[in-house]
This record gives sequence, structure tokens and C-alpha cells, in this order.
Amino acid sequence: MLSILYGIASAFSWGAGDFAGGLSSRRVGAYRAVFYADFFGLFLLLAAYFIYPETMPDSRVIWLSAIGGALGTIGLLVLYYSLTIGLMSIAAPVSALFAAVLPVVIGSITEGLPGIFQLIGFGLALAAVWLISQGDGSFHFSRLSDLRLPILAGLGFGCYFIFLHGATQGTTATLWPMIISRVAGTLLVLAFVLARRESLGVPRGAWTVVLINATLDLFGNFFYILASKAGRLDIAAVLSSLYPGATVLLAWLLLKEHISRWQIAGILLALVAIVLFTL
Repeated sequence: MLSILYGIASAFSWGAGDFAGGLSSRRVGAYRAVFYADFFGLFLLLAAYFIYPETMPDSRVIWLSAIGGALGTIGLLVLYYSLTIGLMSIAAPVSALFAAVLPVVIGSITEGLPGIFQLIGFGLALAAVWLISQGDGSFHFSRLSDLRLPILAGLGFGCYFIFLHGATQGTTATLWPMIISRVAGTLLVLAFVLARRESLGVPRGAWTVVLINATLDLFGNFFYILASKAGRLDIAAVLSSLYPGATVLLAWLLLKEHISRWQIAGILLALVAIVLFTL
């Protein structure tokens, strides 16, 4: 039950963070928004470490956390690139779906098949991720190659779930996996931004939404790690992958954006899936 509650909290935090990240991207640019979210998230983690210090984990935790952070960041960069070349209607649902599917496959192999109700819940949750992310329900592409980048992005996110789950097993450390993964991700984004010769300047009025994005994204990672430590990889990852639902709801409540019937169906399916996970 704890894993389910933490997974839901992770989805809400990541979804709210994506909403703030969307507002931040409009003001400072997508890649700079990612960089500053990572950078200030790392700053907050280091501050938390000085208040609640942890023993340095072993090399297994360090390597798994670093690889997971790097792969998750690569997935994010690939996703943003796919959006910039006009694959928005494809990138969101496909990347979100593969981010959830990969941990389900690995979790079933490493931890055994879950119960029948949980299996049905997985199916409904994956359908919910697809429907919520799809927006107006229009999914179309002219070539199968259009799926390549969204799939790569989803696999990057799924690998983040898997490697962070592995890093947190058999250890009491919570902050260190987050710190190490965030360092790896921040360095990658910084290198990418510098390679593109983008300015790192931020308009004065944009700092508030940048900091909100960083904080919410950090809490999403924190709750995912707690969910992963408390239960199965697949349940923690699938529940955390429902984050588009929170983004859609916030856009509806605060920006008065339209929610399509597909998204409403996806949110309802997600609620049913959560109930099934508790059985």
C-alpha cells in the first residue's frame, strides 16, 4: 500500500512539475528549463544532505544511479528534439507508454509475475498513460521511422526507473541515489546546452516558475524512490508514469485548457487501475 501511495504522489509531483516546466519552457526555452530544473534540484538535494546526512553508498549504488540519471536525461533530450521536429502527437503517447512498459517487462522477469488483479491493473494503467498523453486522440504518422525517437525517449525514461530501482535496493540511502543521478543528468544537459551555444541567461520574471519546476520535479523523484523501495518495480514505475494526468488536470483548472474525451477516459482508467493494484 505504501508503494501505491508513494507512486501516486510521484505522479502528481512529476505532473505538476511538467506543468510548471511547460510554463518555464515558454519563458527560457526547453533545454535551459531542463538545465535549471536539474541544477536547482541538485542544490536543494545538497542542502537536504547537510541537514540529513547519509553514509556514502557502495560503488554499485553510485554506478546504477549515475547510469540511470544519464539515460533518463538522454530520454528527455530526445523527447524535446522529437517535439521540435513536429512529432508532438506521436512523441507524448509513445514515449510515456514505453517508459511504463519496459519496467513492467523487467519487473516480471526479476520479481515474478504479479497477481491477476495487478496484471489487469497494468493493462488499464498503460492504456490510461496512452489516452491521457494523446491529447485530442489524434495519432497519426506517415512512416514507421517516426516512432524511432519517441521510442528511444521512452526507453530512456524506463531505464531511469529500472536503474534507480536497482540502486535503492538493499541500501538505506535515499538522498545519495538522487544526488548522483542528478549530477549525471545536470552535466549532460549542460554539455548539450553549451554545444548548442545557447545562452544560460534567464529573464528576471521567470525565476519563480523555474524554481517551482525544480522543486516539483525533485519531489517526483523522491516519491518514486520511496515507492520503488517499498514495493515492486513495475507498480512503482507504472503509477509514477501516470504523471500526464496531473499535468492535464492542472492545465484544465489553471489555464482553462480543454480536456478531450480520450483524456477523461484515461483518467478514469487510471483510477480503476489504482484500485486494482490495492487488491
